[in-house]
Amino acid sequence: MLNELFTPSVQHALDIVGIFVFAISGALLAVRKNFDVFGIAVLAEVTALGGGLFRDIVIGAVPPAAFTDLGYFTTPLLAAVLVFFLHPHVERIQVGVNVFDAAGLGLFCVTGTVKAYDYGLGLTASAALGLATAVGGGVLRDVLANEVPSLLRWDRDLYAVPAIVGATTIVLCIRFGTLNAFTSGAAVIAAFVLRLLALRYHWRAPRAYNRKSATAEEGSAAT
Repeated sequence: MLNELFTPSVQHALDIVGIFVFAISGALLAVRKNFDVFGIAVLAEVTALGGGLFRDIVIGAVPPAAFTDLGYFTTPLLAAVLVFFLHPHVERIQVGVNVFDAAGLGLFCVTGTVKAYDYGLGLTASAALGLATAVGGGVLRDVLANEVPSLLRWDRDLYAVPAIVGATTIVLCIRFGTLNAFTSGAAVIAAFVLRLLALRYHWRAPRAYNRKSATAEEGSAAT
């Protein structure tokens, strides 16, 4: 089904672009954490390939694409080298990096969902793996950098929600027999635009209802 939506060459090119941008974000975090060159390369690789690697292992697509396509493996290394030498300049174009990161998020949540469905998973499981494909690398990056994953922090702009929207759109299209290049492209754009709007207007997920008063009650009970 995936090859029916995108030609192999287009699919490969889009994957490489998404991997490169995700690797940039991982390498930049490594620089901020004062990691050495090996740490920068590791965080770049993990961020770029972690989500897809997890998906492929779960669905049984082994060996994973990250180890069968040299381009997938070397692209994060190129991003790491770029950041190692030019990180002050890369930091200055962070807005542009965020735009491409949002595009990668939209693409990977869609392709991850379709690939999982191609391997026989149900609609809900396919959507979950589409989400994991899009955000899994970022979670692994933050864990390795000893940070609370951005995915779980209330003070970060929406990231998982756009991927959920894209993956859900795809499974609904599959369910109603309307999945094609146009609708899959619309799902990518929906996730992409939602992520950009979240960045622009700082949209965040709600926290627990009545959280502040509950905290006060706990404090008074302790005293």
